Amino acid sequence: MKFLTSGKVKDLYDVDKNTLLFKFSDRVSAYDVKFKQDIPRKGEVLCKFAEFWFSKLSVPNHFVRRESDTEIIVKKMKMLPIECVVRGYFYGSLVTRWKKCEVKVPEGTDTTIAAKLPEPLFDPTTKSEHDIPINKEKALEMNLVTKEQYSWLEKTSIEIYKKMDSIADDAGFILADLKLEFGILDGKITLGDSIGPDEYRLWPKDSYSVGKIQEAYDKQLLRDWLTANGYQKQFDDERDAGREPFAPEIPDEIIQKMTERYVMAYEKLTGNTL
Repeated sequence: MKFLTSGKVKDLYDVDKNTLLFKFSDRVSAYDVKFKQDIPRKGEVLCKFAEFWFSKLSVPNHFVRRESDTEIIVKKMKMLPIECVVRGYFYGSLVTRWKKCEVKVPEGTDTTIAAKLPEPLFDPTTKSEHDIPINKEKALEMNLVTKEQYSWLEKTSIEIYKKMDSIADDAGFILADLKLEFGILDGKITLGDSIGPDEYRLWPKDSYSVGKIQEAYDKQLLRDWLTANGYQKQFDDERDAGREPFAPEIPDEIIQKMTERYVMAYEKLTGNTL
């Protein structure tokens, strides 16, 4: 088996002419900055969540089987250069971009932080080191996808979000938003990559309250700590100056809390024990 590349979280290996192996690590990144410390058990949770979600969704996907606690086999396909983000709540970068008049929200939207949107919003980005939000016109102008592909991706991504949100709701969670990736397999658009707490925001229903920062059972816990301590602004300032941001040390209590919440989210959502 030939090693191909390392991403922010996964290592990819070539298995044969038709399949790849994804090896999930405990690595963590936030705001496009990679951290030196690991989050124990994160790789196992991501791996098993990928297996769970691919098995629950009816849309064609590239998942073949789980090989171990941290490895899955997937079919090779040509990935589309677009990340399909669906937002169900007014939160995260959507708030920042709305304040800067960089994005519009539907008329009548409650723009209080963490308010539920009238309908899920398709809010895609480019697929790069630093993802750039785009709309339909920009996606077509950049030749990322065709008009027909964009329409299919928008419709299907929202359908997937609604299905996953329903499953999360039954388990006592709110799926605030979701990032999906697709590719072309045998001439058809196919769901790919992985789906887990690095690809969505998950909030417990019993503590949800409009107008405040929500409890995070996902990577947002690290983002919130970074923002509260001024690191997000520091990262932006470094990039504006043409320098790569320096990753600070993550406190032990944040690392421990992330592990606990990743495991708890998996066990509550799936009904399985790690």
